[in-house]
Amino acid sequence: RSFPHSCSTLGRKIAALYDSFTSKSLKEHIFPPLMEMLIYFNFFKAPFLVDLKKPELKIPHTVNFYIRAEPGVILGVWHVVPSCRGDDARGKGRCWYEAALGDGNPVVVYLHGSAEHRAAPHRLKLAKVLSDGGFHVLSVDYRGFGDSTGKPTEEGLTVDAVCVYEWAKARSGGTPVCLWGHSLGTGVATNAARVLEEKGCPVDAIVLEAPFTNMWTASINYPLLKIFRKLPGFLRTLMDALRKDRIVFPNDENVKFLSSPLLILHGEDDKTVPLEYGTKLYEIAYHAYRNKERVKMVIFPPGFRHNLLCENSTFLITVRDFLSKQWA
Repeated sequence: RSFPHSCSTLGRKIAALYDSFTSKSLKEHIFPPLMEMLIYFNFFKAPFLVDLKKPELKIPHTVNFYIRAEPGVILGVWHVVPSCRGDDARGKGRCWYEAALGDGNPVVVYLHGSAEHRAAPHRLKLAKVLSDGGFHVLSVDYRGFGDSTGKPTEEGLTVDAVCVYEWAKARSGGTPVCLWGHSLGTGVATNAARVLEEKGCPVDAIVLEAPFTNMWTASINYPLLKIFRKLPGFLRTLMDALRKDRIVFPNDENVKFLSSPLLILHGEDDKTVPLEYGTKLYEIAYHAYRNKERVKMVIFPPGFRHNLLCENSTFLITVRDFLSKQWA
């Protein structure tokens, strides 16, 4: 009797799975995971053959450590101390680096864009420029990126950013901590800043490098997807997939609820996220902020594209000037 019963239970399960599969169109099965893959691109773990546990092979006076964001999610982080503390840092371990966060030098929590991980060359360049400029840099790999565990979702990346910001804030004494987002990371930064604002703990400052308005406008200009834009029904399918995955990253909505000093940096020749989106976001923020002096946008001349604004000679001065005025 038990064997036929097991067979009928299995049969019902298979029938239910079949109904569930056939009740959706093929595009409903394919598009949401495809969009998730294209937006996060976290499976592309370049540069390859890098031991993320040994950052000193890639960048000096840096330590690798891990933070638990929530059960089952462990985040890999590189802490680069300011270059002026490089000699002190030699041979020191994680405890020394953690204590150093309270040394009076400002702290940047760096939230990177899609694909690759914290050892990507353009991310190392930025960390080095900021370190030379007197900043601590905490370069975070979100869940599912690099050697961090878990699977990326918009809500999950936001939790990761809030976790690292609060961790840094708890150790920095009175020193300010800045959330710095690049590209996809700008959406993570404003999401996290809004969560912290609603908790009554506004972020000390936010820097958005090459930001978009929201993921919908960013996606339709994504180089790989531009090819398909003229296909009938493509944009509707794209929007449905983003909605199903709950991928929004609404920078344009988030900035209306923030009070933290906000600096937007964008390159004139950015082809990945065109300048018009950064400008539009700046206008929305400027209009929404009560204190207009807290919002600033700086546009960099051609030559630095999407990833290399930090190579501009005025980059560091721009950032330091803005933050020192806001934190005076």
